Amino acid sequence: MHTMNVVTSWPGMQSETADNLHEVIEMENIWPTILGKITNGIYVLTTSYKEEINGMIISWVSQVSYEPPLVMVAIHPNRYCHDMVKQSGCFALHILSRNQADLIGHFKGPDPGAKFKTIKWNKGNETGCPILKKCIAYMECEVQANHSPGNHTLFIGKVKNARVLSDDECLSTLDYSGTYLGKN
Repeated sequence: MHTMNVVTSWPGMQSETADNLHEVIEMENIWPTILGKITNGIYVLTTSYKEEINGMIISWVSQVSYEPPLVMVAIHPNRYCHDMVKQSGCFALHILSRNQADLIGHFKGPDPGAKFKTIKWNKGNETGCPILKKCIAYMECEVQANHSPGNHTLFIGKVKNARVLSDDECLSTLDYSGTYLGKN
């Protein structure tokens, strides 16, 4: 049995030493591989500000609290939705089914109007954000706080309205070729 001891280094951290060191791998080289192993859901986030709407694919999502019901989404500041969420103070989060992977392409383009042309949606009752008619579930959220601990802004939203529309299996990074690592 061959075992490999690894020494990792990260800026500001001292390297560890190990007996029988066979290979030294820098943290910056293995970090993307490690992040790529984390399984995340793939969601659609929508938002609106004044008369404008937009949506994007998002995978960095987490429950923050049960009472009150809070969820967190991480958005890079260069995304158009980032400023819209910051200005409007709201977003809607849609849970997709495994058979909705085609929606990923709809929400990757730069034209907000084109994203919604062929998709059925309604205006949210609580936030005014677009609510997709076809998804497993959705949550309309009001931003309670935002933090910028790194290169993404964490928006913590209080769930104001939510509905379950289907019992299908959720779409995740296991169903999609590629994991968002947050480099841009």
